Amino acid sequence: MANTTSGSYTFGKTLAIDDIISEAYERIGLVGSAGHQMLSARRSLNILFQEWGNRGIHFWEIASTNIDLAEGTSEYAFYRDSGDGTSATTAPSNGIYGIADIMTASYRTNYDTTTQTDLPLTKISRDTYAALSNKLTKSTPSQFWVQRFIDKTTITIYPTANSTAADNYISIYYVARIQDVGAYTNASDTPYRFIPCMIAGLSFYLSQKFAPQRTQEMKLLYEDELARALAEDGSAASTFITPKTYYPNI
Repeated sequence: MANTTSGSYTFGKTLAIDDIISEAYERIGLVGSAGHQMLSARRSLNILFQEWGNRGIHFWEIASTNIDLAEGTSEYAFYRDSGDGTSATTAPSNGIYGIADIMTASYRTNYDTTTQTDLPLTKISRDTYAALSNKLTKSTPSQFWVQRFIDKTTITIYPTANSTAADNYISIYYVARIQDVGAYTNASDTPYRFIPCMIAGLSFYLSQKFAPQRTQEMKLLYEDELARALAEDGSAASTFITPKTYYPNI
């Protein structure tokens, strides 16, 4: 018989939420879950994704967009959901929802042309922004600070855009929230690297409700799987450290 392989790499794409829940229940010794147990597991999986938000930056949720500047406007809001409000207008698409944090920002001119240029903005704290004497000064933006609320994340720029700057954009890199579980037939909003720790984490959460005698065991397995996934996440880059040479006057 020929030694053939599947030639497929879509396991994470085709692994539905109900399969994830079934695997997690099997790990704590429960097979053939009832309706209320499926609902409980879906709720726990959503809670697990929120807990991951406290575990640091997840690189698969980093994306970029361009904010359309408006003259004299200092604050731009990105809402949790369209039901909470209308997010700031962005290019080349409409407003974006579910932003958890904004990492970096740049003032971008000549967008989408061969002469496009970015001028990095400095991220400042609330206290530094509060100390600015005239927060409505109009000029080319050079600083920004971020506020994170329950229903939205806002970016406040200083100075506000003047008529010239309003023809340009603020380019941002942001971290989006992990999408909700939704229907049982959905796939999860996670890369293949996090599938083992996602199922281990759900098993840990479910054990607290249905198999408390195994909770400590499930917790250790979960933390071990998560540590490996976090260590693998991201994209490695070369780092060079060069000692500074000092020549004193002789």
